[in-house]
Amino acid sequence: MPATHEVTNQVPDLVGHDVAADPPLLEALEREGAGWYRDELHEVGRLSGSAVAAEWADAAHRNEPRLRTHDRVGHRIDEVDYDPGYQELTRVAVEHGFAGAPWADERPGAHVARAAGYMTWTQVEAGHGCPITMTYAVLPALRAAPDLLERFGPGLTSRVHDPGLRVPEAKRGLLAGMGMTEKQGGSDVRANTTVARPEGSDGIYRLTGHKWFTSAPMCDLFLVLAQVARTRSVEGSTPIGEPDHRGGGLTCFLVPRVLPDGTRNTFRIQRLKDKLGNRSNASSEPEFDETVAWRVGDEGRGVRTIIEMVACTRLDTALGSTAGMRAAVSRAAHHVRHRAAFGRTLIDQPLMREVLADLACESEGAIALSMRLAGAQDRAGRDEHEAAFRRIGVTLGKYWICKRQTAVVGEALECLGGNGYVEESGMPRLFREAPLNSIWEGSGNVNALDLLRLLAREPATLEAYRAEVLGVDDRVDAGFKDVEAELAAPDERGARRLAERMAVLLTGALLVRNAPGAVADAYVSSRVAGDHGHAFGTLPRGVDVDALLARLPETEA
Repeated sequence: MPATHEVTNQVPDLVGHDVAADPPLLEALEREGAGWYRDELHEVGRLSGSAVAAEWADAAHRNEPRLRTHDRVGHRIDEVDYDPGYQELTRVAVEHGFAGAPWADERPGAHVARAAGYMTWTQVEAGHGCPITMTYAVLPALRAAPDLLERFGPGLTSRVHDPGLRVPEAKRGLLAGMGMTEKQGGSDVRANTTVARPEGSDGIYRLTGHKWFTSAPMCDLFLVLAQVARTRSVEGSTPIGEPDHRGGGLTCFLVPRVLPDGTRNTFRIQRLKDKLGNRSNASSEPEFDETVAWRVGDEGRGVRTIIEMVACTRLDTALGSTAGMRAAVSRAAHHVRHRAAFGRTLIDQPLMREVLADLACESEGAIALSMRLAGAQDRAGRDEHEAAFRRIGVTLGKYWICKRQTAVVGEALECLGGNGYVEESGMPRLFREAPLNSIWEGSGNVNALDLLRLLAREPATLEAYRAEVLGVDDRVDAGFKDVEAELAAPDERGARRLAERMAVLLTGALLVRNAPGAVADAYVSSRVAGDHGHAFGTLPRGVDVDALLARLPETEA
Protein backbone atom coordinates (compact mmCIF):
# COMPACT_ATOMS: atom_id res chain seq x y z
CA MET A 1 0.00 0.00 0.00
CA PRO A 2 1.40 3.45 -0.86
CA ALA A 3 2.65 5.39 2.14
CA THR A 4 0.15 8.15 1.44
CA HIS A 5 -2.67 5.70 2.24
CA GLU A 6 -1.39 4.82 5.69
CA VAL A 7 -3.73 6.08 8.43
CA THR A 8 -2.03 7.32 11.56
CA ASN A 9 -2.83 9.73 14.36
CA GLN A 10 -6.59 9.34 13.87
CA VAL A 11 -9.03 8.85 16.73
CA PRO A 12 -10.93 5.58 17.23
CA ASP A 13 -14.70 5.62 17.17
CA LEU A 14 -16.31 6.61 20.45
CA VAL A 15 -18.17 3.34 21.03
CA GLY A 16 -17.96 0.51 23.54
CA HIS A 17 -18.04 2.67 26.67
CA ASP A 18 -20.47 3.35 29.51
CA VAL A 19 -21.97 6.84 29.12
CA ALA A 20 -23.14 6.67 32.73
CA ALA A 21 -19.55 6.35 34.00
CA ASP A 22 -19.76 10.04 34.78
CA PRO A 23 -18.78 11.06 38.34
CA PRO A 24 -20.96 14.19 38.68
CA LEU A 25 -24.01 12.34 37.40
CA LEU A 26 -23.53 9.33 39.66
CA GLU A 27 -22.96 11.53 42.70
CA ALA A 28 -26.10 13.54 41.96
CA LEU A 29 -28.11 10.34 41.52
CA GLU A 30 -27.24 9.34 45.08
CA ARG A 31 -27.64 12.84 46.47
CA GLU A 32 -31.11 13.36 45.03
CA GLY A 33 -32.46 10.06 46.35
CA ALA A 34 -32.25 7.56 43.49
CA GLY A 35 -29.15 5.54 44.36
CA TRP A 36 -31.25 2.42 43.90
CA TYR A 37 -31.20 3.11 40.16
CA ARG A 38 -27.43 2.96 39.72
CA ASP A 39 -27.24 -0.55 38.21
CA GLU A 40 -29.97 0.15 35.65
CA LEU A 41 -28.38 3.50 34.82
CA HIS A 42 -25.14 1.74 33.96
CA GLU A 43 -27.12 -0.70 31.80
CA VAL A 44 -28.57 2.27 29.93
CA GLY A 45 -25.12 3.88 29.76
CA ARG A 46 -23.51 0.82 28.20
CA LEU A 47 -26.24 0.64 25.57
CA SER A 48 -25.98 4.39 24.93
CA GLY A 49 -22.25 3.98 24.31
CA SER A 50 -22.61 0.92 22.12
CA ALA A 51 -21.97 0.58 18.40
CA VAL A 52 -25.51 -0.65 17.78
CA ALA A 53 -27.07 2.45 19.38
CA ALA A 54 -24.77 4.66 17.31
CA GLU A 55 -25.95 2.83 14.18
CA TRP A 56 -29.61 3.40 15.15
CA ALA A 57 -28.91 7.10 15.63
CA ASP A 58 -27.06 7.49 12.34
CA ALA A 59 -29.78 5.66 10.42
CA ALA A 60 -32.53 7.75 12.02
CA HIS A 61 -30.83 10.90 10.71
CA ARG A 62 -29.82 9.57 7.30
CA ASN A 63 -33.34 8.28 6.62
CA GLU A 64 -35.50 11.17 7.72
CA PRO A 65 -39.23 10.77 8.42
CA ARG A 66 -41.40 10.57 5.31
CA LEU A 67 -44.97 11.86 5.09
CA ARG A 68 -47.60 9.75 3.31
CA THR A 69 -50.84 11.69 3.01
CA HIS A 70 -52.72 9.00 1.00
CA ASP A 71 -52.60 5.28 0.49
CA ARG A 72 -52.20 3.71 -2.96
CA VAL A 73 -55.91 3.91 -3.79
CA GLY A 74 -56.39 7.49 -2.62
CA HIS A 75 -57.62 7.18 0.96
CA ARG A 76 -56.38 9.92 3.25
CA ILE A 77 -54.12 8.31 5.89
CA ASP A 78 -51.75 11.07 7.11
CA GLU A 79 -49.01 8.74 8.29
CA VAL A 80 -45.33 9.39 8.87
CA ASP A 81 -42.81 6.62 8.30
CA TYR A 82 -39.75 6.53 10.56
CA ASP A 83 -36.53 4.64 10.16
CA PRO A 84 -36.42 1.44 12.26
CA GLY A 85 -33.49 2.94 14.16
CA TYR A 86 -35.73 5.73 15.44
CA GLN A 87 -38.24 3.15 16.64
CA GLU A 88 -35.49 1.23 18.43
CA LEU A 89 -34.29 4.35 20.19
CA THR A 90 -37.87 5.12 21.26
CA ARG A 91 -38.44 1.53 22.38
CA VAL A 92 -35.44 1.63 24.71
CA ALA A 93 -36.55 4.97 26.16
CA VAL A 94 -40.07 3.72 26.87
CA GLU A 95 -38.95 0.36 28.25
CA HIS A 96 -36.59 2.05 30.70
CA GLY A 97 -39.32 4.37 31.92
CA PHE A 98 -38.24 7.71 30.43
CA ALA A 99 -41.73 8.51 29.12
CA GLY A 100 -44.75 8.42 31.45
CA ALA A 101 -43.68 5.59 33.76
CA PRO A 102 -42.46 7.72 36.74
CA TRP A 103 -46.01 8.98 37.35
CA ALA A 104 -47.01 5.39 38.18
CA ASP A 105 -43.87 4.65 40.23
CA GLU A 106 -44.29 5.37 43.94
CA ARG A 107 -40.62 4.90 44.84
CA PRO A 108 -38.93 8.05 46.17
CA GLY A 109 -36.51 9.25 43.54
CA ALA A 110 -38.46 7.87 40.56
CA HIS A 111 -38.31 11.20 38.71
CA VAL A 112 -34.62 11.58 39.58
CA ALA A 113 -33.88 8.15 38.16
CA ARG A 114 -35.81 9.02 35.06
CA ALA A 115 -33.87 12.30 34.65
CA ALA A 116 -30.50 10.56 34.93
CA GLY A 117 -31.56 7.87 32.48
CA TYR A 118 -33.00 10.40 30.06
CA MET A 119 -29.76 12.42 30.06
CA THR A 120 -27.70 9.28 29.59
CA TRP A 121 -29.78 7.80 26.78
CA THR A 122 -30.43 10.97 24.75
CA GLN A 123 -26.71 11.59 24.43
CA VAL A 124 -26.71 9.03 21.63
CA GLU A 125 -29.57 10.79 19.76
CA ALA A 126 -31.82 13.64 20.83
CA GLY A 127 -34.64 13.62 18.29
CA HIS A 128 -36.56 10.66 19.68
CA GLY A 129 -36.63 12.42 23.06
CA CYS A 130 -39.41 14.71 21.80
CA PRO A 131 -42.34 12.25 22.09
CA ILE A 132 -40.77 10.84 25.26
CA THR A 133 -40.78 14.30 26.86
CA MET A 134 -44.27 15.15 25.63
CA THR A 135 -45.71 11.92 27.03
CA TYR A 136 -44.08 12.63 30.38
CA ALA A 137 -45.42 16.19 30.40
CA VAL A 138 -48.98 15.46 29.26
CA LEU A 139 -49.85 13.24 32.20
CA PRO A 140 -49.99 15.97 34.89
CA ALA A 141 -52.30 18.03 32.68
CA LEU A 142 -54.73 15.12 32.44
CA ARG A 143 -55.36 15.39 36.17
CA ALA A 144 -57.81 18.12 35.16
CA ALA A 145 -59.86 15.41 33.41
CA PRO A 146 -59.97 12.42 35.79
CA ASP A 147 -62.08 10.32 33.41
CA LEU A 148 -59.53 10.75 30.62
CA LEU A 149 -56.64 10.07 32.99
CA GLU A 150 -58.29 6.85 34.13
CA ARG A 151 -58.96 5.89 30.54
CA PHE A 152 -55.55 6.60 29.04
CA GLY A 153 -53.22 6.79 32.06
CA PRO A 154 -52.30 3.07 32.01
CA GLY A 155 -51.20 3.31 28.37
CA LEU A 156 -49.29 6.54 28.89
CA THR A 157 -47.42 5.16 31.92
CA SER A 158 -46.72 1.83 30.22
CA ARG A 159 -43.18 0.60 29.55
CA VAL A 160 -44.21 -0.92 26.22
CA HIS A 161 -43.57 0.85 22.92
CA ASP A 162 -46.45 -0.07 20.64
CA PRO A 163 -46.21 2.03 17.44
CA GLY A 164 -48.94 2.27 14.82
CA LEU A 165 -52.31 4.00 14.60
CA ARG A 166 -54.96 1.95 16.39
CA VAL A 167 -57.69 2.55 18.96
CA PRO A 168 -55.74 3.87 21.99
CA GLU A 169 -57.54 1.67 24.54
CA ALA A 170 -56.54 -1.41 22.52
CA LYS A 171 -52.80 -0.64 22.60
CA ARG A 172 -50.26 -1.85 25.15
CA GLY A 173 -48.55 1.53 25.32
CA LEU A 174 -49.31 5.09 24.25
CA LEU A 175 -47.34 8.19 23.32
CA ALA A 176 -48.73 11.71 23.53
CA GLY A 177 -47.92 14.92 21.69
CA MET A 178 -48.94 18.58 21.81
CA GLY A 179 -50.48 21.06 19.40
CA MET A 180 -50.24 24.47 21.03
CA THR A 181 -48.78 27.03 18.61
CA GLU A 182 -50.26 28.57 15.48
CA LYS A 183 -48.63 30.56 12.72
CA GLN A 184 -50.08 33.91 13.76
CA GLY A 185 -49.20 33.53 17.46
CA GLY A 186 -46.24 31.29 18.18
CA SER A 187 -45.50 31.49 21.91
CA ASP A 188 -48.51 33.77 22.33
CA VAL A 189 -50.95 30.87 22.58
CA ARG A 190 -53.79 33.20 23.59
CA ALA A 191 -53.73 34.38 19.97
CA ASN A 192 -54.79 30.91 18.79
CA THR A 193 -57.71 30.90 16.38
CA THR A 194 -58.53 27.19 16.25
CA VAL A 195 -62.22 26.94 17.10
CA ALA A 196 -63.84 24.28 19.30
CA ARG A 197 -67.60 23.75 19.18
CA PRO A 198 -69.31 21.54 21.77
CA GLU A 199 -71.26 18.60 20.44
CA GLY A 200 -73.94 17.50 22.88
CA SER A 201 -73.38 17.24 26.61
CA ASP A 202 -70.90 14.34 26.80
CA GLY A 203 -67.72 16.42 26.66
CA ILE A 204 -67.11 15.98 22.93
CA TYR A 205 -66.07 19.01 20.89
CA ARG A 206 -65.30 19.52 17.22
CA LEU A 207 -62.14 21.45 16.33
CA THR A 208 -61.40 23.46 13.21
CA GLY A 209 -58.03 25.10 12.73
CA HIS A 210 -54.39 24.79 11.66
CA LYS A 211 -51.48 24.17 14.05
CA TRP A 212 -48.00 25.44 13.19
CA PHE A 213 -45.65 23.14 15.13
CA THR A 214 -46.86 19.71 16.18
CA SER A 215 -43.98 17.29 16.61
CA ALA A 216 -44.12 13.51 16.52
CA PRO A 217 -47.46 13.40 14.62
CA MET A 218 -47.66 9.60 14.91
CA CYS A 219 -48.37 9.85 18.64
CA ASP A 220 -51.68 8.38 19.78
CA LEU A 221 -53.05 11.42 21.62
CA PHE A 222 -52.43 15.17 21.52
CA LEU A 223 -53.07 17.99 23.94
CA VAL A 224 -54.40 20.91 21.92
CA LEU A 225 -55.46 24.47 22.71
CA ALA A 226 -58.51 25.95 21.00
CA GLN A 227 -61.01 28.76 21.48
CA VAL A 228 -64.45 27.51 22.50
CA ALA A 229 -67.19 29.07 20.40
CA ARG A 230 -70.83 28.59 21.28
CA THR A 231 -73.89 29.11 19.07
CA ARG A 232 -76.22 31.76 20.45
CA SER A 233 -79.86 30.83 21.04
CA VAL A 234 -81.21 34.29 21.88
CA GLU A 235 -81.14 37.57 20.04
CA GLY A 236 -78.04 39.66 20.52
CA SER A 237 -75.08 41.12 18.71
CA THR A 238 -74.45 37.79 16.97
CA PRO A 239 -77.22 36.48 14.68
CA ILE A 240 -79.07 33.43 16.04
CA GLY A 241 -77.52 30.17 14.82
CA GLU A 242 -74.12 31.64 13.95
CA PRO A 243 -70.99 30.98 16.05
CA ASP A 244 -70.29 33.41 18.85
CA HIS A 245 -66.48 33.55 19.09
CA ARG A 246 -66.68 35.25 22.46
CA GLY A 247 -67.72 31.79 23.78
CA GLY A 248 -65.82 29.89 26.43
CA GLY A 249 -62.33 31.13 25.69
CA LEU A 250 -59.02 29.32 25.31
CA THR A 251 -59.48 25.73 26.44
CA CYS A 252 -57.38 22.55 26.55
CA PHE A 253 -58.46 19.42 24.68
CA LEU A 254 -57.28 15.86 24.11
CA VAL A 255 -57.32 14.81 20.46
CA PRO A 256 -56.98 11.10 19.52
CA ARG A 257 -55.56 10.05 16.16
CA VAL A 258 -57.94 7.08 16.10
CA LEU A 259 -61.51 7.22 17.39
CA PRO A 260 -63.10 4.60 19.66
CA ASP A 261 -64.92 3.02 16.69
CA GLY A 262 -61.60 2.48 14.87
CA THR A 263 -61.97 5.25 12.30
CA ARG A 264 -59.26 7.86 11.76
CA ASN A 265 -59.88 11.21 13.39
CA THR A 266 -59.42 14.16 11.02
CA PHE A 267 -55.75 15.08 11.44
CA ARG A 268 -54.58 16.25 8.04
CA ILE A 269 -50.81 16.66 8.00
CA GLN A 270 -50.16 19.46 5.52
CA ARG A 271 -46.38 19.15 5.58
CA LEU A 272 -43.35 18.22 7.66
CA LYS A 273 -41.02 21.00 8.74
CA ASP A 274 -37.60 21.21 7.07
CA LYS A 275 -35.65 21.89 10.25
CA LEU A 276 -32.11 22.95 11.12
CA GLY A 277 -31.61 19.94 13.38
CA ASN A 278 -33.71 17.35 15.22
CA ARG A 279 -34.16 15.82 11.80
CA SER A 280 -34.85 12.27 12.96
CA ASN A 281 -38.05 13.56 14.55
CA ALA A 282 -40.96 14.72 12.40
CA SER A 283 -42.50 18.11 13.17
CA SER A 284 -45.72 18.79 11.32
CA GLU A 285 -48.50 21.21 10.50
CA PRO A 286 -51.81 19.41 11.08
CA GLU A 287 -55.16 20.78 10.01
CA PHE A 288 -58.29 20.06 12.03
CA ASP A 289 -61.67 19.93 10.29
CA GLU A 290 -64.52 18.89 12.60
CA THR A 291 -61.89 16.92 14.51
CA VAL A 292 -63.16 15.08 17.58
CA ALA A 293 -61.68 16.26 20.88
CA TRP A 294 -62.36 15.78 24.58
CA ARG A 295 -62.16 18.74 26.93
CA VAL A 296 -59.42 18.77 29.58
CA GLY A 297 -60.19 21.17 32.43
CA ASP A 298 -62.70 24.00 32.43
CA GLU A 299 -63.58 26.11 29.44
CA GLY A 300 -61.48 29.25 29.30
CA ARG A 301 -58.82 27.76 31.58
CA GLY A 302 -56.58 26.32 28.90
CA VAL A 303 -53.39 28.09 29.97
CA ARG A 304 -53.96 27.19 33.61
CA THR A 305 -54.59 23.55 32.63
CA ILE A 306 -51.26 23.22 30.81
CA ILE A 307 -49.10 24.94 33.47
CA GLU A 308 -47.79 21.64 34.87
CA MET A 309 -47.24 20.33 31.37
CA VAL A 310 -45.14 23.41 30.57
CA ALA A 311 -43.08 22.96 33.75
CA CYS A 312 -42.35 19.31 32.93
CA THR A 313 -41.41 20.14 29.36
CA ARG A 314 -39.09 22.91 30.51
CA LEU A 315 -37.44 20.52 32.95
CA ASP A 316 -36.73 18.18 30.06
CA THR A 317 -35.28 20.96 27.93
CA ALA A 318 -32.75 21.54 30.71
CA LEU A 319 -32.05 17.80 30.92
CA GLY A 320 -31.74 17.55 27.15
CA SER A 321 -29.37 20.50 26.88
CA THR A 322 -27.26 19.09 29.70
CA ALA A 323 -27.11 15.81 27.78
CA GLY A 324 -26.16 17.60 24.58
CA MET A 325 -23.36 19.48 26.33
CA ARG A 326 -22.05 16.36 28.01
CA ALA A 327 -22.10 14.42 24.75
CA ALA A 328 -20.10 17.14 23.01
CA VAL A 329 -17.59 17.49 25.84
CA SER A 330 -17.17 13.70 25.98
CA ARG A 331 -16.41 13.61 22.26
CA ALA A 332 -13.89 16.42 22.69
CA ALA A 333 -12.25 14.61 25.63
CA HIS A 334 -12.07 11.38 23.64
CA HIS A 335 -10.45 13.17 20.72
CA VAL A 336 -7.78 14.98 22.69
CA ARG A 337 -6.87 11.80 24.57
CA HIS A 338 -5.94 10.13 21.27
CA ARG A 339 -4.85 12.87 18.89
CA ALA A 340 -1.32 14.29 18.79
CA ALA A 341 -0.01 17.57 17.38
CA PHE A 342 3.33 19.34 17.55
CA GLY A 343 4.94 16.29 19.14
CA ARG A 344 2.49 15.84 22.05
CA THR A 345 -0.92 14.33 22.64
CA LEU A 346 -3.48 17.13 22.77
CA ILE A 347 -4.54 16.26 26.31
CA ASP A 348 -0.98 16.98 27.44
CA GLN A 349 -0.92 20.49 25.98
CA PRO A 350 -1.64 23.22 28.55
CA LEU A 351 -3.94 25.39 26.45
CA MET A 352 -6.07 22.46 25.28
CA ARG A 353 -6.30 21.29 28.90
CA GLU A 354 -7.47 24.78 29.84
CA VAL A 355 -10.22 24.75 27.21
CA LEU A 356 -11.39 21.24 28.09
CA ALA A 357 -11.36 22.01 31.82
CA ASP A 358 -13.50 25.09 31.22
CA LEU A 359 -15.99 23.03 29.19
CA ALA A 360 -15.99 20.39 31.92
CA CYS A 361 -16.72 23.06 34.50
CA GLU A 362 -19.70 24.38 32.54
CA SER A 363 -21.19 20.97 31.85
CA GLU A 364 -20.74 19.81 35.43
CA GLY A 365 -22.61 22.89 36.62
CA ALA A 366 -25.44 21.98 34.25
CA ILE A 367 -25.56 18.44 35.66
CA ALA A 368 -25.71 19.74 39.23
CA LEU A 369 -28.56 22.13 38.45
CA SER A 370 -30.53 19.70 36.28
CA MET A 371 -30.40 16.92 38.83
CA ARG A 372 -31.35 19.30 41.64
CA LEU A 373 -34.40 20.29 39.59
CA ALA A 374 -35.25 16.62 39.07
CA GLY A 375 -35.04 16.14 42.83
CA ALA A 376 -37.43 19.05 43.34
CA GLN A 377 -39.78 17.53 40.77
CA ASP A 378 -39.73 14.30 42.73
CA ARG A 379 -40.39 15.90 46.11
CA ALA A 380 -42.66 18.82 45.16
CA GLY A 381 -45.86 16.94 45.94
CA ARG A 382 -44.92 16.43 49.59
CA ASP A 383 -42.64 19.37 50.44
CA GLU A 384 -43.65 23.04 50.14
CA HIS A 385 -40.08 24.29 49.87
CA GLU A 386 -39.35 21.86 47.04
CA ALA A 387 -42.56 22.88 45.26
CA ALA A 388 -41.68 26.57 45.46
CA PHE A 389 -38.08 25.96 44.47
CA ARG A 390 -39.15 23.83 41.51
CA ARG A 391 -41.25 26.65 40.11
CA ILE A 392 -38.41 29.15 40.07
CA GLY A 393 -35.60 26.65 39.52
CA VAL A 394 -37.10 25.16 36.37
CA THR A 395 -37.57 28.64 34.90
CA LEU A 396 -33.93 29.52 35.61
CA GLY A 397 -32.58 26.16 34.49
CA LYS A 398 -34.52 26.19 31.26
CA TYR A 399 -33.30 29.67 30.45
CA TRP A 400 -29.62 29.32 31.29
CA ILE A 401 -28.71 25.68 30.61
CA CYS A 402 -30.35 25.82 27.19
CA LYS A 403 -28.59 29.09 26.42
CA ARG A 404 -25.19 27.57 27.22
CA GLN A 405 -25.60 24.51 25.02
CA THR A 406 -24.82 26.21 21.71
CA ALA A 407 -21.65 27.85 23.07
CA VAL A 408 -20.40 24.65 24.70
CA VAL A 409 -21.05 22.46 21.66
CA GLY A 410 -19.42 24.99 19.34
CA GLU A 411 -16.24 25.10 21.43
CA ALA A 412 -16.18 21.32 21.85
CA LEU A 413 -16.47 20.95 18.07
CA GLU A 414 -13.44 23.21 17.66
CA CYS A 415 -11.40 20.87 19.89
CA LEU A 416 -11.64 18.35 17.05
CA GLY A 417 -10.47 20.89 14.46
CA GLY A 418 -11.47 20.06 10.90
CA ASN A 419 -12.45 16.54 11.95
CA GLY A 420 -15.19 18.06 14.07
CA TYR A 421 -16.66 19.84 11.06
CA VAL A 422 -17.13 16.55 9.24
CA GLU A 423 -20.47 14.78 9.60
CA GLU A 424 -18.99 11.42 10.62
CA SER A 425 -17.59 12.92 13.82
CA GLY A 426 -21.10 13.38 15.20
CA MET A 427 -20.37 16.96 16.18
CA PRO A 428 -22.33 18.67 13.39
CA ARG A 429 -25.46 16.82 14.48
CA LEU A 430 -24.94 17.96 18.07
CA PHE A 431 -24.32 21.52 16.87
CA ARG A 432 -27.50 21.62 14.77
CA GLU A 433 -29.46 20.31 17.72
CA ALA A 434 -28.02 22.82 20.18
CA PRO A 435 -30.38 25.81 19.66
CA LEU A 436 -33.58 23.77 19.84
CA ASN A 437 -34.19 23.51 23.58
CA SER A 438 -33.76 27.23 24.04
CA ILE A 439 -36.64 27.74 21.60
CA TRP A 440 -38.93 24.87 22.61
CA GLU A 441 -41.58 25.70 25.24
CA GLY A 442 -40.79 29.40 25.26
CA SER A 443 -37.64 31.07 23.96
CA GLY A 444 -35.21 33.01 26.14
CA ASN A 445 -37.30 36.16 26.29
CA VAL A 446 -40.44 34.25 27.24
CA ASN A 447 -38.66 32.49 30.11
CA ALA A 448 -37.00 35.66 31.37
CA LEU A 449 -40.34 37.46 31.43
CA ASP A 450 -41.96 34.45 33.10
CA LEU A 451 -39.36 34.85 35.84
CA LEU A 452 -40.46 38.43 36.48
CA ARG A 453 -44.10 37.40 36.65
CA LEU A 454 -43.33 34.50 38.95
CA LEU A 455 -41.37 36.67 41.38
CA ALA A 456 -44.19 39.22 41.45
CA ARG A 457 -47.00 36.71 41.95
CA GLU A 458 -45.35 34.11 44.16
CA PRO A 459 -42.93 35.62 46.71
CA ALA A 460 -42.43 32.15 48.21
CA THR A 461 -40.39 31.20 45.16
CA LEU A 462 -37.81 33.90 45.91
CA GLU A 463 -37.61 32.71 49.51
CA ALA A 464 -37.02 29.16 48.31
CA TYR A 465 -34.30 30.41 45.97
CA ARG A 466 -32.72 32.45 48.75
CA ALA A 467 -32.55 29.36 50.99
CA GLU A 468 -30.70 27.47 48.24
CA VAL A 469 -28.03 30.05 47.48
CA LEU A 470 -27.17 31.97 50.65
CA GLY A 471 -24.71 31.03 53.33
CA VAL A 472 -22.41 28.74 51.39
CA ASP A 473 -19.85 31.13 49.87
CA ASP A 474 -19.11 34.83 50.38
CA ARG A 475 -18.82 35.40 46.63
CA VAL A 476 -22.27 33.92 46.05
CA ASP A 477 -23.68 36.04 48.88
CA ALA A 478 -22.17 39.15 47.33
CA GLY A 479 -23.69 38.24 43.99
CA PHE A 480 -27.10 37.90 45.58
CA LYS A 481 -26.89 41.52 46.72
CA ASP A 482 -26.72 42.47 43.05
CA VAL A 483 -29.85 40.39 42.45
CA GLU A 484 -31.64 42.15 45.28
CA ALA A 485 -30.73 45.50 43.73
CA GLU A 486 -32.21 44.36 40.41
CA LEU A 487 -35.36 43.14 42.16
CA ALA A 488 -35.88 46.51 43.83
CA ALA A 489 -37.00 47.92 40.48
CA PRO A 490 -37.43 45.04 38.01
CA ASP A 491 -38.14 45.84 34.38
CA GLU A 492 -38.46 43.90 31.17
CA ARG A 493 -35.19 45.20 29.71
CA GLY A 494 -33.25 43.67 32.57
CA ALA A 495 -35.09 40.33 32.61
CA ARG A 496 -32.39 38.36 30.82
CA ARG A 497 -29.64 39.80 32.99
CA LEU A 498 -31.60 38.87 36.10
CA ALA A 499 -32.34 35.32 34.90
CA GLU A 500 -28.72 34.73 33.97
CA ARG A 501 -27.36 36.05 37.25
CA MET A 502 -29.80 34.07 39.36
CA ALA A 503 -29.09 30.86 37.43
CA VAL A 504 -25.31 31.25 37.74
CA LEU A 505 -25.54 31.98 41.48
CA LEU A 506 -27.76 28.95 42.00
CA THR A 507 -25.39 26.69 40.05
CA GLY A 508 -22.39 28.02 41.98
CA ALA A 509 -24.11 27.42 45.31
CA LEU A 510 -25.03 23.85 44.32
CA LEU A 511 -21.44 23.11 43.35
CA VAL A 512 -20.10 24.60 46.59
CA ARG A 513 -22.49 22.39 48.54
CA ASN A 514 -21.86 19.19 46.62
CA ALA A 515 -18.85 19.15 44.27
CA PRO A 516 -15.15 18.81 45.12
CA GLY A 517 -13.69 22.09 46.30
CA ALA A 518 -11.53 22.56 43.22
CA VAL A 519 -14.54 22.24 40.91
CA ALA A 520 -16.69 24.59 42.97
CA ASP A 521 -13.92 27.16 43.23
CA ALA A 522 -13.33 27.06 39.47
CA TYR A 523 -16.99 27.75 38.77
CA VAL A 524 -17.50 30.41 41.44
CA SER A 525 -14.28 32.30 40.77
CA SER A 526 -14.92 32.38 37.01
CA ARG A 527 -18.71 32.57 36.62
CA VAL A 528 -19.85 34.16 39.89
CA ALA A 529 -16.89 36.38 40.77
CA GLY A 530 -16.32 37.27 37.12
CA ASP A 531 -12.69 36.24 36.65
CA HIS A 532 -13.35 34.79 33.21
CA GLY A 533 -13.00 35.88 29.60
CA HIS A 534 -15.64 35.85 26.92
CA ALA A 535 -14.50 32.53 25.42
CA PHE A 536 -13.86 29.13 26.95
CA GLY A 537 -10.29 28.44 28.01
CA THR A 538 -10.02 31.64 30.05
CA LEU A 539 -10.28 30.30 33.61
CA PRO A 540 -8.58 32.22 36.43
CA ARG A 541 -4.95 31.55 37.24
CA GLY A 542 -4.57 28.91 39.90
CA VAL A 543 -7.63 26.84 38.99
CA ASP A 544 -6.95 23.12 39.47
CA VAL A 545 -7.29 21.99 35.87
CA ASP A 546 -6.37 18.40 36.73
CA ALA A 547 -9.28 18.18 39.18
CA LEU A 548 -11.73 19.38 36.55
CA LEU A 549 -10.47 16.97 33.91
CA ALA A 550 -10.66 14.09 36.36
CA ARG A 551 -14.44 14.62 36.50
CA LEU A 552 -14.97 14.03 32.77
CA PRO A 553 -16.80 10.86 31.68
CA GLU A 554 -14.81 7.76 30.83
CA THR A 555 -14.70 7.17 27.08
CA GLU A 556 -12.92 3.83 27.05
CA ALA A 557 -14.43 0.40 27.51
